[in-house]
Amino acid sequence: MKKSGTIFVMVMLIIIVGTVLMYREDLDRFNPFFTKEYVYVQINEQPEPDEPDGKRFKYQLTGFNDEGKKRNVNFSTSSELEQGTYLKVMAKGQYTEKWEKIEDDSLPKNIKF
Repeated sequence: MKKSGTIFVMVMLIIIVGTVLMYREDLDRFNPFFTKEYVYVQINEQPEPDEPDGKRFKYQLTGFNDEGKKRNVNFSTSSELEQGTYLKVMAKGQYTEKWEKIEDDSLPKNIKF
């Protein structure tokens, strides 16, 4: 009986961890161990469709924070962004609160794409 209970607990833990990892972006918003920070990204990849009708576009990009450390961010838009566009993203983990287009001369000096 004890062995089957242990197996049940382990299976439940695997399911929970798998679910958390699938929806990590949404959970980062509430994670008390992450702080909000600006991440600077350049649109250098084609987006994925975020909805079946193709009206939203999902970006998964790697950028840099103010200190020059690499950070991953995910966000969606209602229009496809032009390649080479620079964005300033307010992120918490991989969750994106907001983003805005910026010019390359607005990038911090230590960030080079």
